[in-house]
Amino acid sequence: MGLVVLTGAGISAESGLKTFRDADGLWEGYNIYDVATPEAWERNPELVQEFYNERRKQVLAAKPNRAHQLLAELENEFDVEIITQNIDDLHERAGSTKVTHLHGVITRSQSDLKPHLTYPVTGSEIKMGELCEFGSQLRPHVVWFGEAVPMIEVAAKICGKADLFVLIGTSLAVYPAAGLIDFVPGQVKKYIIDPRTPDVKRYQNVITIEQNAVNGMEQLKSILKNG
Repeated sequence: MGLVVLTGAGISAESGLKTFRDADGLWEGYNIYDVATPEAWERNPELVQEFYNERRKQVLAAKPNRAHQLLAELENEFDVEIITQNIDDLHERAGSTKVTHLHGVITRSQSDLKPHLTYPVTGSEIKMGELCEFGSQLRPHVVWFGEAVPMIEVAAKICGKADLFVLIGTSLAVYPAAGLIDFVPGQVKKYIIDPRTPDVKRYQNVITIEQNAVNGMEQLKSILKNG
């Protein structure tokens, strides 16, 4: 049975990773438009590089939490496909084997010239002067505001095949990711795990679990086991 899971910042928050949406568009004290747009990169690439090097250090220091681990354990019973809005690699480190990153993954770099050309980051930093094979500066493999989301069509197809759907720790406020639930077939059960349930009134077969990611996943595990 195909279990499709869409995760957002709420699942990584319990591993200590902050989100910019917690503080009026500020991310670790920075305005997101100074560090998370193509224009910011053109204007001050050193600042953007430094910002993501620091975020990468935080990700590498963080550990998967119990919610990540429970999702990985569900692969023993279901064909689990995870779609994540998060740029960390905590799902993979917890043991999940099918993870689609909508917004890139911070542990990789990409060519400034050819965005599809990516490389693993050695250590925690991408340095100015580190170039791709075409001689272009390497930047974080992260989808910035104003850039296309290349994996969105792949993710929509995954959602369309779901036999069960789980949404964890996302407010459904960032598009196009927020529209993925529209591709889940109407008859499919949709479990929403979040302390504050997003507006999902127009969808059928929604079961809300108003808990944080860890407690919500424990509850979902019990529901699926007995269901």
